[in-house]
Amino acid sequence: MWTEMVTALPGPAALRPPATEASLAHCATALGHPLPADLVALLRESDGIESEYGEGLVWSAERIAAENGTLRGDEDFPRLYMPFDPLLFFADTAGGDLFALLSRIDRPDVFAWNHEDDSRTWVAANLARYLEWRMTGRIDL
Repeated sequence: MWTEMVTALPGPAALRPPATEASLAHCATALGHPLPADLVALLRESDGIESEYGEGLVWSAERIAAENGTLRGDEDFPRLYMPFDPLLFFADTAGGDLFALLSRIDRPDVFAWNHEDDSRTWVAANLARYLEWRMTGRIDL
């Protein structure tokens, strides 16, 4: 479903081979909570998606674990930013802003985090709409 949807959208996107069950389990363990079902389903089809310019439209399971670990574990960040624990970062822009799902709330919304002012802005109702809008230019940060 996910790979067919992405390949049907305008603009090139590089799909990776599927994530292994071991990498998905490791990611959830490293995060300390399960991944949202839609994200798991996507990663089972493609362990990350990149735009033609190398932006991470969706990171690999390994990168999701690493980036979230860094953001949640940096000792200086609590003085600079609101807590990152409610967010599950899964994608980036070339400019340094990140996209996130809610990590512990059963709600599929996607938010953009602005690294300069720490704002968190709703950008899409779910992962599928995020991909559609991101690849068609409707989300342009």
